[in-house]
Amino acid sequence: MSMRSSRATAVALVTFATFTDIVAYAIAIPVLPALSRKLGASPTMIGLLFASFGVTLLTVSIPMGAVSDRVGRKSPIVAGLVALFAASLLFAFADSLPWLFAARLVQGAADGITWVVGFALVADLYDANERGRVTGIVMMGTSFAVMIGPTIGGWLYEAGGIRLPFIFVAVLSAIGTALFAWYRVPPRHEHVEAVPIGVVLRVPAIAVCAVAVVAISSTISMLEPIISLHLATLGVGPGRVGMIYGAAAVVTTILHPFVGRMADRFGSRRMTIVGFAMILCFLPLMSLVRDYPSAVALFVVTASGSAFVITPSLAYMGEATTDAGIRSFGVAYGLYNLAWGAGLLGGPATGGFLYERLGYVRLLLAWAPMLAVVLIALATVKSTPSRSATCETSPSPLS
Repeated sequence: MSMRSSRATAVALVTFATFTDIVAYAIAIPVLPALSRKLGASPTMIGLLFASFGVTLLTVSIPMGAVSDRVGRKSPIVAGLVALFAASLLFAFADSLPWLFAARLVQGAADGITWVVGFALVADLYDANERGRVTGIVMMGTSFAVMIGPTIGGWLYEAGGIRLPFIFVAVLSAIGTALFAWYRVPPRHEHVEAVPIGVVLRVPAIAVCAVAVVAISSTISMLEPIISLHLATLGVGPGRVGMIYGAAAVVTTILHPFVGRMADRFGSRRMTIVGFAMILCFLPLMSLVRDYPSAVALFVVTASGSAFVITPSLAYMGEATTDAGIRSFGVAYGLYNLAWGAGLLGGPATGGFLYERLGYVRLLLAWAPMLAVVLIALATVKSTPSRSATCETSPSPLS
Protein backbone atom coordinates (compact mmCIF):
# COMPACT_ATOMS: atom_id res chain seq x y z
CA MET A 1 0.00 0.00 0.00
CA SER A 2 1.38 3.43 -0.94
CA MET A 3 2.05 6.17 1.60
CA ARG A 4 -0.80 8.18 0.11
CA SER A 5 -3.37 5.61 1.24
CA SER A 6 -1.68 3.91 4.20
CA ARG A 7 -3.21 3.70 7.65
CA ALA A 8 -0.04 5.08 9.22
CA THR A 9 -0.35 8.21 7.08
CA ALA A 10 -3.94 8.63 8.29
CA VAL A 11 -2.77 8.50 11.92
CA ALA A 12 0.00 11.01 11.20
CA LEU A 13 -2.45 13.40 9.51
CA VAL A 14 -5.08 13.09 12.25
CA THR A 15 -2.35 13.75 14.83
CA PHE A 16 -1.20 16.81 12.89
CA ALA A 17 -4.79 18.09 12.57
CA THR A 18 -5.58 17.70 16.28
CA PHE A 19 -2.16 19.12 17.18
CA THR A 20 -2.91 22.20 15.06
CA ASP A 21 -6.35 22.55 16.61
CA ILE A 22 -4.96 22.44 20.16
CA VAL A 23 -2.16 24.87 19.30
CA ALA A 24 -4.82 27.25 17.95
CA TYR A 25 -6.83 26.90 21.15
CA ALA A 26 -3.79 27.26 23.42
CA ILE A 27 -2.37 30.25 21.55
CA ALA A 28 -5.62 32.11 22.17
CA ILE A 29 -5.17 31.84 25.95
CA PRO A 30 -2.41 34.48 26.31
CA VAL A 31 -3.20 36.46 23.12
CA LEU A 32 -6.98 36.77 22.85
CA PRO A 33 -7.54 38.76 26.08
CA ALA A 34 -5.04 41.41 24.93
CA LEU A 35 -6.67 41.62 21.50
CA SER A 36 -10.13 41.85 23.08
CA ARG A 37 -9.11 44.67 25.41
CA LYS A 38 -7.58 46.50 22.47
CA LEU A 39 -11.02 46.43 20.83
CA GLY A 40 -12.76 47.68 23.98
CA ALA A 41 -14.01 44.45 25.56
CA SER A 42 -14.89 44.35 29.25
CA PRO A 43 -13.86 41.38 31.43
CA THR A 44 -17.41 40.02 31.15
CA MET A 45 -17.29 40.31 27.36
CA ILE A 46 -13.93 38.51 27.29
CA GLY A 47 -15.45 35.70 29.34
CA LEU A 48 -18.34 35.40 26.91
CA LEU A 49 -15.89 35.40 24.01
CA PHE A 50 -14.00 32.44 25.45
CA ALA A 51 -17.24 30.61 26.28
CA SER A 52 -18.64 31.06 22.75
CA PHE A 53 -16.14 28.44 21.56
CA GLY A 54 -18.23 25.77 23.30
CA VAL A 55 -21.48 26.82 21.63
CA THR A 56 -20.52 25.71 18.13
CA LEU A 57 -18.44 22.78 19.39
CA LEU A 58 -21.55 21.35 21.08
CA THR A 59 -23.76 22.22 18.12
CA VAL A 60 -21.78 20.61 15.30
CA SER A 61 -20.21 17.53 16.92
CA ILE A 62 -22.97 14.96 16.46
CA PRO A 63 -24.44 16.31 13.17
CA MET A 64 -21.03 16.48 11.48
CA GLY A 65 -20.15 13.03 12.78
CA ALA A 66 -23.37 11.74 11.26
CA VAL A 67 -22.64 13.51 7.98
CA SER A 68 -19.19 11.90 7.85
CA ASP A 69 -20.79 8.47 8.33
CA ARG A 70 -22.81 9.15 5.21
CA VAL A 71 -20.40 10.97 2.86
CA GLY A 72 -17.01 9.71 4.14
CA ARG A 73 -14.34 11.22 6.35
CA LYS A 74 -12.16 13.16 3.91
CA SER A 75 -14.47 16.01 2.88
CA PRO A 76 -15.66 16.86 6.42
CA ILE A 77 -12.15 16.91 7.91
CA VAL A 78 -10.89 19.08 5.03
CA ALA A 79 -13.83 21.39 5.72
CA GLY A 80 -12.90 21.49 9.41
CA LEU A 81 -9.33 22.51 8.63
CA VAL A 82 -10.52 25.15 6.17
CA ALA A 83 -12.77 26.50 8.95
CA LEU A 84 -9.78 26.64 11.31
CA PHE A 85 -7.80 28.49 8.64
CA ALA A 86 -10.65 31.00 8.22
CA ALA A 87 -11.05 31.46 11.98
CA SER A 88 -7.32 32.14 12.37
CA LEU A 89 -7.37 34.81 9.67
CA LEU A 90 -10.46 36.37 11.24
CA PHE A 91 -8.62 36.58 14.58
CA ALA A 92 -5.57 38.09 12.89
CA PHE A 93 -7.43 40.83 11.03
CA ALA A 94 -10.51 41.43 13.21
CA ASP A 95 -11.12 45.12 13.84
CA SER A 96 -14.24 44.83 16.02
CA LEU A 97 -15.70 42.60 18.72
CA PRO A 98 -18.38 41.07 16.44
CA TRP A 99 -15.62 39.79 14.16
CA LEU A 100 -13.80 38.31 17.15
CA PHE A 101 -16.96 36.49 18.20
CA ALA A 102 -17.42 35.23 14.64
CA ALA A 103 -13.85 33.93 14.65
CA ARG A 104 -14.32 32.19 18.00
CA LEU A 105 -17.57 30.54 16.86
CA VAL A 106 -15.94 29.28 13.66
CA GLN A 107 -12.99 28.01 15.69
CA GLY A 108 -15.33 26.00 17.93
CA ALA A 109 -17.00 24.44 14.90
CA ALA A 110 -13.61 23.56 13.42
CA ASP A 111 -12.62 21.87 16.68
CA GLY A 112 -15.78 19.77 16.71
CA ILE A 113 -15.34 18.61 13.12
CA THR A 114 -11.62 17.87 13.33
CA TRP A 115 -11.75 15.76 16.47
CA VAL A 116 -14.94 13.87 15.70
CA VAL A 117 -14.14 12.99 12.11
CA GLY A 118 -10.45 12.36 12.85
CA PHE A 119 -11.16 9.73 15.50
CA ALA A 120 -13.95 8.23 13.39
CA LEU A 121 -11.39 7.79 10.58
CA VAL A 122 -9.01 6.03 12.97
CA ALA A 123 -11.83 3.75 14.13
CA ASP A 124 -12.68 2.96 10.50
CA LEU A 125 -9.15 1.81 9.72
CA TYR A 126 -8.12 -0.02 12.90
CA ASP A 127 -9.67 -2.94 14.76
CA ALA A 128 -10.55 -2.75 18.44
CA ASN A 129 -7.31 -4.45 19.56
CA GLU A 130 -5.25 -1.70 17.84
CA ARG A 131 -7.19 1.46 18.59
CA GLY A 132 -5.70 2.05 22.01
CA ARG A 133 -2.16 2.22 20.63
CA VAL A 134 -3.18 4.53 17.79
CA THR A 135 -5.30 6.73 20.06
CA GLY A 136 -2.33 7.05 22.40
CA ILE A 137 -0.19 8.35 19.54
CA VAL A 138 -2.77 10.99 18.61
CA MET A 139 -3.21 12.06 22.23
CA MET A 140 0.55 12.31 22.69
CA GLY A 141 0.59 14.90 19.91
CA THR A 142 -2.24 16.87 21.48
CA SER A 143 -0.60 16.83 24.92
CA PHE A 144 2.56 18.18 23.33
CA ALA A 145 0.44 20.95 21.78
CA VAL A 146 -1.01 21.79 25.20
CA MET A 147 2.53 21.99 26.53
CA ILE A 148 3.98 24.31 23.88
CA GLY A 149 0.92 26.21 22.57
CA PRO A 150 0.79 29.06 25.11
CA THR A 151 4.58 29.47 24.90
CA ILE A 152 4.46 29.71 21.10
CA GLY A 153 1.60 32.19 21.31
CA GLY A 154 3.37 34.43 23.79
CA TRP A 155 6.68 34.33 21.93
CA LEU A 156 5.12 35.09 18.53
CA TYR A 157 3.09 37.91 20.08
CA GLU A 158 6.22 39.53 21.46
CA ALA A 159 8.20 38.93 18.25
CA GLY A 160 5.69 40.08 15.65
CA GLY A 161 2.67 41.64 17.28
CA ILE A 162 -0.85 40.45 17.90
CA ARG A 163 -1.48 39.11 14.39
CA LEU A 164 1.52 36.81 14.04
CA PRO A 165 0.33 33.97 16.38
CA PHE A 166 -2.92 33.62 14.43
CA ILE A 167 -1.15 33.79 11.07
CA PHE A 168 1.11 30.97 12.29
CA VAL A 169 -1.95 28.83 13.05
CA ALA A 170 -3.46 29.72 9.66
CA VAL A 171 -0.29 28.42 7.98
CA LEU A 172 -0.46 25.16 9.95
CA SER A 173 -4.15 24.80 9.01
CA ALA A 174 -3.37 25.38 5.33
CA ILE A 175 -0.68 22.69 5.45
CA GLY A 176 -3.10 20.25 7.10
CA THR A 177 -5.78 21.04 4.52
CA ALA A 178 -3.37 20.39 1.65
CA LEU A 179 -2.18 17.11 3.17
CA PHE A 180 -5.71 15.78 3.71
CA ALA A 181 -6.71 16.87 0.20
CA TRP A 182 -3.73 14.86 -1.11
CA TYR A 183 -4.46 11.81 1.05
CA ARG A 184 -6.51 8.96 -0.42
CA VAL A 185 -8.65 7.46 2.35
CA PRO A 186 -8.57 3.63 2.23
CA PRO A 187 -11.89 1.81 2.16
CA ARG A 188 -13.27 0.94 5.60
CA HIS A 189 -12.45 -2.60 6.63
CA GLU A 190 -16.16 -3.20 7.31
CA HIS A 191 -19.28 -1.78 5.67
CA VAL A 192 -20.80 1.17 7.52
CA GLU A 193 -24.56 1.62 7.52
CA ALA A 194 -26.10 4.89 8.57
CA VAL A 195 -28.33 4.51 11.63
CA PRO A 196 -30.47 7.01 13.52
CA ILE A 197 -28.69 9.00 16.23
CA GLY A 198 -31.25 7.76 18.76
CA VAL A 199 -30.11 4.17 18.20
CA VAL A 200 -26.56 5.08 19.14
CA LEU A 201 -27.69 6.97 22.23
CA ARG A 202 -29.76 3.99 23.43
CA VAL A 203 -26.79 1.61 23.63
CA PRO A 204 -26.02 1.38 27.40
CA ALA A 205 -22.24 1.03 27.01
CA ILE A 206 -22.06 4.07 24.74
CA ALA A 207 -24.23 6.09 27.13
CA VAL A 208 -22.06 5.13 30.12
CA CYS A 209 -18.90 6.00 28.18
CA ALA A 210 -20.40 9.42 27.41
CA VAL A 211 -21.24 9.95 31.10
CA ALA A 212 -17.66 9.00 31.99
CA VAL A 213 -16.36 11.56 29.50
CA VAL A 214 -18.53 14.29 31.04
CA ALA A 215 -17.20 13.32 34.47
CA ILE A 216 -13.49 13.39 33.56
CA SER A 217 -13.83 16.54 31.44
CA SER A 218 -15.68 18.42 34.17
CA THR A 219 -13.15 17.24 36.78
CA ILE A 220 -10.16 18.44 34.77
CA SER A 221 -11.78 21.76 33.88
CA MET A 222 -12.95 22.25 37.49
CA LEU A 223 -9.39 21.81 38.79
CA GLU A 224 -7.84 24.37 36.42
CA PRO A 225 -9.27 27.53 38.04
CA ILE A 226 -9.69 26.06 41.52
CA ILE A 227 -6.03 25.10 41.91
CA SER A 228 -4.98 28.55 40.74
CA LEU A 229 -7.31 30.19 43.27
CA HIS A 230 -6.07 27.97 46.09
CA LEU A 231 -2.40 28.49 45.24
CA ALA A 232 -2.95 32.25 45.15
CA THR A 233 -3.96 32.08 48.81
CA LEU A 234 -0.65 30.33 49.48
CA GLY A 235 1.35 33.03 47.71
CA VAL A 236 2.10 31.01 44.53
CA GLY A 237 2.04 33.29 41.48
CA PRO A 238 0.78 32.67 37.92
CA GLY A 239 4.26 31.84 36.61
CA ARG A 240 4.67 28.94 38.98
CA VAL A 241 1.11 27.79 38.36
CA GLY A 242 2.00 27.59 34.66
CA MET A 243 5.01 25.45 35.54
CA ILE A 244 2.72 23.03 37.40
CA TYR A 245 0.57 22.56 34.31
CA GLY A 246 3.67 22.27 32.15
CA ALA A 247 5.03 19.46 34.31
CA ALA A 248 1.69 17.65 34.13
CA ALA A 249 1.62 18.04 30.34
CA VAL A 250 5.08 16.47 30.04
CA VAL A 251 3.99 13.44 32.07
CA THR A 252 0.73 12.92 30.17
CA THR A 253 2.54 13.28 26.82
CA ILE A 254 4.75 10.36 27.84
CA LEU A 255 1.88 8.31 29.29
CA HIS A 256 -0.69 8.42 26.47
CA PRO A 257 1.05 5.93 24.11
CA PHE A 258 1.87 3.65 27.04
CA VAL A 259 -1.72 3.68 28.31
CA GLY A 260 -3.00 3.11 24.77
CA ARG A 261 -0.99 -0.11 24.48
CA MET A 262 -2.29 -1.23 27.87
CA ALA A 263 -5.86 -0.62 26.66
CA ASP A 264 -5.20 -2.88 23.67
CA ARG A 265 -3.76 -5.58 25.90
CA PHE A 266 -6.13 -5.51 28.87
CA GLY A 267 -9.26 -3.95 27.33
CA SER A 268 -10.26 -0.32 26.93
CA ARG A 269 -13.20 -0.56 29.34
CA ARG A 270 -11.04 -2.14 32.02
CA MET A 271 -8.36 0.53 31.66
CA THR A 272 -11.01 3.29 31.80
CA ILE A 273 -12.20 1.77 35.09
CA VAL A 274 -8.61 1.71 36.37
CA GLY A 275 -8.22 5.37 35.40
CA PHE A 276 -11.37 6.39 37.26
CA ALA A 277 -10.25 4.47 40.33
CA MET A 278 -6.94 6.36 40.22
CA ILE A 279 -8.68 9.74 39.94
CA LEU A 280 -11.07 8.79 42.74
CA CYS A 281 -8.08 8.09 45.00
CA PHE A 282 -5.88 10.99 43.86
CA LEU A 283 -8.45 13.81 43.87
CA PRO A 284 -8.95 13.90 47.68
CA LEU A 285 -5.14 13.91 48.03
CA MET A 286 -5.12 17.29 46.25
CA SER A 287 -6.51 18.68 49.52
CA LEU A 288 -3.01 18.16 50.97
CA VAL A 289 -1.53 20.90 48.77
CA ARG A 290 0.23 23.27 51.16
CA ASP A 291 2.93 24.85 49.00
CA TYR A 292 4.44 24.89 45.52
CA PRO A 293 6.40 21.57 45.73
CA SER A 294 3.39 19.65 47.06
CA ALA A 295 1.20 21.20 44.35
CA VAL A 296 3.59 20.01 41.62
CA ALA A 297 3.80 16.47 42.99
CA LEU A 298 0.10 15.98 43.68
CA PHE A 299 -1.16 17.61 40.48
CA VAL A 300 1.23 15.57 38.33
CA VAL A 301 -0.03 12.39 40.01
CA THR A 302 -3.67 13.41 39.45
CA ALA A 303 -2.98 14.34 35.82
CA SER A 304 -1.41 10.92 35.34
CA GLY A 305 -4.71 9.39 36.38
CA SER A 306 -6.53 11.46 33.76
CA ALA A 307 -4.32 9.95 31.03
CA PHE A 308 -5.54 6.52 32.18
CA VAL A 309 -9.11 7.68 31.50
CA ILE A 310 -8.90 9.78 28.35
CA THR A 311 -6.98 7.46 26.01
CA PRO A 312 -8.82 4.25 26.98
CA SER A 313 -12.22 5.97 26.90
CA LEU A 314 -11.60 7.09 23.31
CA ALA A 315 -10.88 3.47 22.38
CA TYR A 316 -13.83 2.28 24.49
CA MET A 317 -16.26 4.48 22.58
CA GLY A 318 -15.22 2.78 19.34
CA GLU A 319 -15.32 -0.66 20.96
CA ALA A 320 -18.80 -0.14 22.40
CA THR A 321 -20.03 1.05 19.01
CA THR A 322 -18.58 -1.99 17.26
CA ASP A 323 -19.94 -4.42 19.87
CA ALA A 324 -23.42 -2.96 19.41
CA GLY A 325 -23.24 -3.76 15.69
CA ILE A 326 -23.57 -0.09 14.72
CA ARG A 327 -20.22 1.08 13.34
CA SER A 328 -21.51 4.64 12.95
CA PHE A 329 -18.28 5.96 14.39
CA GLY A 330 -19.00 9.53 13.32
CA VAL A 331 -22.10 9.72 15.52
CA ALA A 332 -20.35 7.89 18.37
CA TYR A 333 -17.37 10.24 18.43
CA GLY A 334 -19.70 13.17 17.92
CA LEU A 335 -21.36 12.10 21.15
CA TYR A 336 -17.91 11.79 22.78
CA ASN A 337 -17.02 15.32 21.74
CA LEU A 338 -20.41 16.61 22.88
CA ALA A 339 -19.86 15.01 26.29
CA TRP A 340 -16.37 16.47 26.54
CA GLY A 341 -17.67 19.94 25.66
CA ALA A 342 -20.47 19.65 28.20
CA GLY A 343 -17.91 18.87 30.89
CA LEU A 344 -15.76 21.83 29.86
CA LEU A 345 -18.75 24.13 30.19
CA GLY A 346 -20.16 22.71 33.42
CA GLY A 347 -16.99 21.87 35.34
CA PRO A 348 -15.57 25.36 35.97
CA ALA A 349 -18.98 26.87 36.74
CA THR A 350 -19.89 24.11 39.20
CA GLY A 351 -16.42 24.15 40.73
CA GLY A 352 -16.47 27.90 41.22
CA PHE A 353 -19.91 27.76 42.83
CA LEU A 354 -18.87 25.01 45.24
CA TYR A 355 -15.50 26.63 45.98
CA GLU A 356 -17.23 29.81 47.16
CA ARG A 357 -19.56 27.90 49.45
CA LEU A 358 -17.50 24.92 50.61
CA GLY A 359 -13.89 25.95 50.28
CA TYR A 360 -11.05 24.09 48.61
CA VAL A 361 -10.81 20.95 50.74
CA ARG A 362 -14.55 20.30 51.06
CA LEU A 363 -15.02 20.85 47.33
CA LEU A 364 -12.55 18.06 46.49
CA LEU A 365 -14.14 15.72 49.02
CA ALA A 366 -17.63 16.50 47.71
CA TRP A 367 -16.56 15.92 44.10
CA ALA A 368 -15.24 12.40 44.71
CA PRO A 369 -18.64 10.66 45.20
CA MET A 370 -19.70 11.72 41.69
CA LEU A 371 -16.64 9.94 40.31
CA ALA A 372 -17.49 6.89 42.43
CA VAL A 373 -20.97 6.69 40.87
CA VAL A 374 -19.47 6.80 37.37
CA LEU A 375 -16.92 4.15 38.34
CA ILE A 376 -19.72 1.83 39.51
CA ALA A 377 -21.63 2.42 36.28
CA LEU A 378 -18.56 1.60 34.18
CA ALA A 379 -18.01 -1.58 36.15
CA THR A 380 -21.66 -2.61 35.85
CA VAL A 381 -22.59 -1.86 32.23
CA LYS A 382 -20.90 -4.05 29.64
CA SER A 383 -21.06 -3.92 25.85
CA THR A 384 -23.81 -6.10 24.38
CA PRO A 385 -25.11 -6.36 20.81
CA SER A 386 -28.09 -4.13 20.16
CA ARG A 387 -30.97 -5.64 18.15
CA SER A 388 -32.21 -2.20 17.20
CA ALA A 389 -28.77 -1.28 15.94
CA THR A 390 -28.37 -4.35 13.78
CA CYS A 391 -31.92 -4.49 12.45
CA GLU A 392 -32.93 -0.85 12.20
CA THR A 393 -31.44 1.26 9.43
CA SER A 394 -32.24 4.65 8.03
CA PRO A 395 -31.48 6.41 4.77
CA SER A 396 -30.20 9.39 6.74
CA PRO A 397 -27.99 9.38 9.86
CA LEU A 398 -29.64 12.62 10.93
CA SER A 399 -33.14 11.20 11.22
